[in-house]
Amino acid sequence: MNKPYLKEGQNLNTFGLRRFPEEKVNVWLDINRSSCSGVSFFCPNYFLCFTFLLLCQTSLLMGHPQCLDYGPPFQPPLHLEFCSAYEKFGCCDQEKDNSIAAKYWEIMDYISPQGHRLCGRYIKDILCQECSPYAAHLYDAENPQTPLRNLPGLCSDYCFEFHFNCHSAITLLTNDKHIQECCERNTTRFCNLLNLQDQDYCFPNVLKNTDLNRNLGSVVEDPKGCLQLCLTEVANGLRNPVLMVHANDDTHRMFIAEQVGMVWVYLPDGSRLEEPFLDIKKIVLASPWIGDERGFLGMAFHPNYKYNGKFYIYYSYMDKKVEKIRISELQVLASDVNKADPRSERNLLELEEPAANHNGGQLLFGVDGYMYLFTGDGGKAGDPFGKFGNAQNKSTLLGKVLRIDVDGKNPGGKPYHIPPDNPFVSDPKALPEIYAYGVRNMWRCTVDRGDPVTHKGRGRIFCGDVGQNRFEEIDIIVKGGNYGWRAKEGFECYDTKLCRNSSLDDILPIFAYGRKVGKSVTGGYVYRGCESPNLNGLYIFGDFMSGRLMALQEDERTNKWKKQDICIGSTKACAFPGLISSYNKFIISFAEDEAGELYFMATSYPSAYAPHGSLYKFVDPARRAPPGKCKQKPVPVKTKSKHVPFVPLTKTVLELLNEPSTTKPPKKSYAKKSKKPVSTQTKGSAVKKKQSGQASQKTKARKPNLDLPEQKAKTPKVSPKTKGSQFIKTKKKPSPLPKKRAAQEKSQKKQKGVRSWRRL
Repeated sequence: MNKPYLKEGQNLNTFGLRRFPEEKVNVWLDINRSSCSGVSFFCPNYFLCFTFLLLCQTSLLMGHPQCLDYGPPFQPPLHLEFCSAYEKFGCCDQEKDNSIAAKYWEIMDYISPQGHRLCGRYIKDILCQECSPYAAHLYDAENPQTPLRNLPGLCSDYCFEFHFNCHSAITLLTNDKHIQECCERNTTRFCNLLNLQDQDYCFPNVLKNTDLNRNLGSVVEDPKGCLQLCLTEVANGLRNPVLMVHANDDTHRMFIAEQVGMVWVYLPDGSRLEEPFLDIKKIVLASPWIGDERGFLGMAFHPNYKYNGKFYIYYSYMDKKVEKIRISELQVLASDVNKADPRSERNLLELEEPAANHNGGQLLFGVDGYMYLFTGDGGKAGDPFGKFGNAQNKSTLLGKVLRIDVDGKNPGGKPYHIPPDNPFVSDPKALPEIYAYGVRNMWRCTVDRGDPVTHKGRGRIFCGDVGQNRFEEIDIIVKGGNYGWRAKEGFECYDTKLCRNSSLDDILPIFAYGRKVGKSVTGGYVYRGCESPNLNGLYIFGDFMSGRLMALQEDERTNKWKKQDICIGSTKACAFPGLISSYNKFIISFAEDEAGELYFMATSYPSAYAPHGSLYKFVDPARRAPPGKCKQKPVPVKTKSKHVPFVPLTKTVLELLNEPSTTKPPKKSYAKKSKKPVSTQTKGSAVKKKQSGQASQKTKARKPNLDLPEQKAKTPKVSPKTKGSQFIKTKKKPSPLPKKRAAQEKSQKKQKGVRSWRRL
């Protein structure tokens, strides 16, 4: 039997097309709300209207690429057959594209062949806006608290044209009773409701705007070239968190160590176990003095930890009034995988420290399976030990990169084996453990996982070497390399006599910076994670003193590295649920989880006993991986200790934007010198009048008050030639459309060449 068609001018209800019950209708705007589009409605409740107006004002600040699930857009892994305009970059994967296509054909079953020709293009365009990289803006979905549109924002000309030709299709596209009753015949009211105040973002103008689409999907840069990244707060209340490591055992647990000698277990759900993994604070030498470099400094899990339960630690301790560094091996308890056995400690190596500073502290395993240890030059200023200093003296282990085999024992009685290809094993004047030398105080070294596809770069070891008083540097470690200290600092001479020695074949840094940028480098990681594909290959690091975050990008043609600043806290870029716009100033360390995602640890008060440290995770707001690609399935872990849920201290960008109108939104920023503190303890009603992504405060070198209270934050008319007709069939109506160093000891601070705030 032929289906009756809706003739031109007839109302859809003439044919008794079933409408959904009123209580099931997904309403977009009701009569008691004011509209962000500029259409005013009667609003008897002043408070509700005022709140909604604030939300409307907030939405004007958020015209950035974002999907309806509140995440950034992505590159679909497979070809999109229906909404093909967005197959290179958008908000739909193949599954979503197929569901939109099914919805389209379900709607088109109501429309005659002539209507197919006239209205098919409009209906497809409107449905496919869910795939637009600006879908959240088109549907007023950038803030989860604002009303969600059933229909996307349409530009006036396009909207008038659609309504003129296909107004009867409105009832097929939305179940919004208000729109159906007021707007099917009233073009002006319909297009006013779908209007967006910022015409750059309405469809189809958003496709034509070169400013919006020029670098779509790339890391956002501000006018000065600063990379716009965002943060999530992962942990807080930590006492100088010096490292975070994972066990590479498929559990995706994170182990965070505090300088005092405590290691905590954080589970994949964000909670922390109440009992520590390791507690050796009674042995570790640490003090409450700001900037004291001694303490628990390094930790690494054996490559086969999953099977042998072994891990290694690096810490300061006092041995009969002599300060020493100890590197030792421990094992996990057989009865509890979340507790170390302190009685299992086996000493591998001990080094006497001639001064309290420059203790090194990094432990890591290379892709060769050997353990690498990074020692400081012994401290004081200018490496004053002996004729050439410790760093250039291959008969001492200070100021070196060491490599040992922890799985074997040396015939000479050492509790480790010397790798046979170590560069100085045949040199009688050199210690066989030495892999590289001429380093001052390398603080944080990491192994590059390599490109996820090509594996390019895999195994490279990057280090940040803290300078004396002119330059900080980033190095790539090579076997047998001499990194120049104390002859050179960065690219420049430090000891003129040594620097002129023609036999000194130094390995130069890949990058160095001076005092205008920072005073104490904190080495970072090459990003190789899954969630932020734009960051792949970027070496991200920071400076402890200035709080700056930076990135190095390698030019593969010239092998040169280009530096860019990283700015945290742009209101526009970071207006996503869960993202924050500030971080503590003093950047202590960087970290990588088991999936390769990148983090850093920072504190607002650099004392080993002050619980002001936090852990932050980097997020690229411009592009994410396709949904499901990065999903992890952690191996379940039996826990005997109570779980402590994570409670964030820092307000998100959206929370700050939705505060009362007296609140000023955070500005774009990167870390510079600051006169006022910014802390993750942001709970006040006012946002600091300064760059919000910047670090918290400049702290004076003084003995801290251990009872110090938590710090407070001060811290965007069509006239068709031929009148169109409406061609709607009678058929069951489809379902509605969906909806982020401290000082030398006081006794050393005034020594010549010793700068203040030299961190670790």
